[in-house]
Amino acid sequence: MRTIKYSWLAIIALCAGVLGWLANLLAIRNGLPVPVLHLSSLATMGAVVLFTLILGLKVRSWRNGKREKPLDPILAARTLVLAQACAYAGSLLLGWHAGIMVDQLVLLSFRPASEVFLQVLAMMGGGLVMVVVGLVVERFCKLPPEDPEASERERGRAEGEGEYA
Repeated sequence: MRTIKYSWLAIIALCAGVLGWLANLLAIRNGLPVPVLHLSSLATMGAVVLFTLILGLKVRSWRNGKREKPLDPILAARTLVLAQACAYAGSLLLGWHAGIMVDQLVLLSFRPASEVFLQVLAMMGGGLVMVVVGLVVERFCKLPPEDPEASERERGRAEGEGEYA
């Protein structure tokens, strides 16, 4: 399985930011409410982050040799997929709400920080936490390298056999 590319996270955030900005612009022009998630979604984001972190810590403790029970490889693979999904979803949410915030910044000169602006900041913070936890848990799922001396001995034998063959 491949690791997350930071460039993809940035591209997702940038595209979502443009779409969020356009959606906010259209909503305001048509008299609709700002398309921002409600603060109650922070509870769901927190539950996803907590669940991902707990599973990641379980994999990390097995990887570091602190658990004697064997780890289910399906659980480890699912934890990795969950961590990557968490990072991608966080990037999407961060970008969407950043685009909305760009459009809302203009309004700050006319009125003090509104409830919507604070919601946008809270959702951006939640998205950032999701990205960070996703990247950290992905690192937890990475296996340590094998014994370098043993692999060099094996490589030396293979090279030597190749020379003489």
